[in-house]
Amino acid sequence: MPLTADEPGAPCWLSLAARDLGAAEVFYGAVLGWTFRHGPLGHGFAVGERDGMPVAGIGEVADRMSVPVAWTVYFAVADADAAVARIRERGGTVGVGPVAYPPRGRAALATDLEGAAFGVWEGRVSSRWRIGEHHAPAWLELRTRNAFDAALFYGGVLNWVNGTEDAPQRFEVAYEDDQVVLRRQGAAVARLNSGPAEAASPQPQLRPRWLVHFRVPDLERAKTAVLDLGGHLVPEADHGWPAPEGRRTAVRDPQGGLFTLDEWVED
Repeated sequence: MPLTADEPGAPCWLSLAARDLGAAEVFYGAVLGWTFRHGPLGHGFAVGERDGMPVAGIGEVADRMSVPVAWTVYFAVADADAAVARIRERGGTVGVGPVAYPPRGRAALATDLEGAAFGVWEGRVSSRWRIGEHHAPAWLELRTRNAFDAALFYGGVLNWVNGTEDAPQRFEVAYEDDQVVLRRQGAAVARLNSGPAEAASPQPQLRPRWLVHFRVPDLERAKTAVLDLGGHLVPEADHGWPAPEGRRTAVRDPQGGLFTLDEWVED
């Protein structure tokens, strides 16, 4: 059963920092079948939807904020200030925020112990946003040097295991198939993998990161669209991680955003 995002500790949103919003809309519309709507944040931000369901946000902010083009995973928190304090206490780095986004809430951007970027969000979230449903995103994966250390970090920051009055033991963390898997009511929310991740690597795909897996009904057609629109397929030899089961490929969009395509066939 897919997990709703309207609870502390759960992934609640995805956002791409892009240089050219229009070009990003063309690319992700063709590759993932998204349509786009522009909301209260202005013409520099759009929400991608699939079958009328919100999937992710794309903001034309990479150049303005001097940040790399990349996907960021946001986790819901009850109190952004408290979450930021926990990040710092556990050795993470807070780069931005908390910043207010009236009237919905407040956000902060941070990096974990190995340099993987993530965000925290306090406020209203879309109750229709899901991890694991067929439209996307399929699942989230942290690629890091030590998944156990990462699980301790995120578990402490997001209260995954110990729980609080706001989030009393809502998640289970288990070691499965060489991964640390975060589950809620039996459904996998995120997977943390140990591997050849190096913060100083000259290859961006080898740096610690949260990787987003998007489902597509036809992998070959999606790969063709990636190449036709100026994106790149990332061979296994270039990202250094074991080949996953099933039909799956890593992709870099024309502006540099890294993600993965997973083939999904409707029953």
